[in-house]
Amino acid sequence: MRVLVVEDERLLADTIADGLRRLSMAVDVCYDGDAAMERVGVHDYDVVVLDRDLPGTPGDEVCRALLDDGGEARVLMLTAAAGIDDRISGLDTGADDYLTKPFAFGELVARLRALARRARPALPPVLSRAGVVLDLPRHQASRDGRHLLLSRKEFAVLEVLMRAEGAVVSVEDLLEKAWDEHADPFTNAVRVAIGTLRRKLGDPPVIETVPGAGYRIG
Repeated sequence: MRVLVVEDERLLADTIADGLRRLSMAVDVCYDGDAAMERVGVHDYDVVVLDRDLPGTPGDEVCRALLDDGGEARVLMLTAAAGIDDRISGLDTGADDYLTKPFAFGELVARLRALARRARPALPPVLSRAGVVLDLPRHQASRDGRHLLLSRKEFAVLEVLMRAEGAVVSVEDLLEKAWDEHADPFTNAVRVAIGTLRRKLGDPPVIETVPGAGYRIG
């Protein structure tokens, strides 16, 4: 899952991002509305965690820009204003969900996963293909009943491949969905992650290399 966190309280923003990365999500962070407008114009996010009260471009305007752009990103709006009128106006702006501060991190994660399922054709929280089972809420993976000890990045790559449901996923798409904006497009990180995944998944191989196109799980 590719997430953009937009929050001007830097400690809160960085804490959220660190927690999401531990769950194998690719997370970008910015601290004002102007930077958010630049990011959403460059990257395709699954979910944007958006503080409503931002310096620079207000959160409401960022939300409207996402809506006008017609992309698939869902918006989870954060605010310290807990009144019903505030929640209604935030949703009317175009937000898909609304969470007031302070909040429990577990609830934030649950809401993000729910929104991400709406950003693409509906998929269950537990993915299964070719004997591989990926339990997203529990952050666990197995093959034919054998538990797999995966790194965060390996888990993220496997999730992208399994969500493709047998379609070929290019290296560029893997970088877009499983790495953050600091990833070097010329790196061999994808090849390395695929290699370690193959070793951990074992035989017979389930990840196929499609020359000149990318990878897929048959």
